[in-house]
Amino acid sequence: MNESLNNIKEIKKYAEEENIPIMQEDGIDFLTSFIVKKQIKNVLEIGTAIGYSAIMMALASEDTHITTIERDEVRYMEALKNIKKFNLENRITLIFNDAINVNLEDQYDLIFIDAAKGKNQAFFEHFEGNLTRDGYIITDNMYFHGYVSMDEESIPSKNILGIVRKIKDYTYFLENHMVYKTTIYNIGDGIAVTERRG
Repeated sequence: MNESLNNIKEIKKYAEEENIPIMQEDGIDFLTSFIVKKQIKNVLEIGTAIGYSAIMMALASEDTHITTIERDEVRYMEALKNIKKFNLENRITLIFNDAINVNLEDQYDLIFIDAAKGKNQAFFEHFEGNLTRDGYIITDNMYFHGYVSMDEESIPSKNILGIVRKIKDYTYFLENHMVYKTTIYNIGDGIAVTERRG
C-alpha cells in the first residue's frame, strides 16, 4: 500500500515538474467514487496523459477495466511505465493514437473525456455509439481554469479564447441534447456528467 502511495506521489510530482495536466484531487475523488457507486465495469478514457486517472480508476475498483487513448508519444511511454509499476497491464489497455482516428467495437459503461478541450464535442459524437444503454459520459475541465466564466476581453490569448468558445459551444450542445441530459458539478475544474434521458 505504501509503495502504491509513493508511486502516486511520484506521478503527481512528475506531472507538476513537466507541466502535464492531471485531474485535481477532488475531481479524481469524484470520478473514483462514481465508478464504485455505479459499479462501472468498462471505461473508455480519451486522453491518458501519463496514466494517472486510469491508474486511480483501476485502483478504485478491482472489477473495472480501462481502455485509454493517448496521442502524445512521450506521455504514452510514461503512462506505460506507470501502469507497469502498479502491475495493472491486464486491466488498463493503452492505445497510442489520436482518439478521433480510433474506431472501437466494444461497449463501455463510462466514457471519460479528458483530452484536447476544443474537441470535446467531436469525441462525444465519435464514441457515443460505444456507450452502453445505461452508461455515462463524463467530461473534465468544463471551467477550463476559470476562463469560461471570464469576460472574453479579459482572456489573455486568442488561443485560450478559441478553446473557451469551443467549451461554451460544447456546454450548449450538452444542455440542449434531445437524447442525453447533463449535470455540471462545481468540482475540480468543472465536471459534466451526461446520461440518457428517461
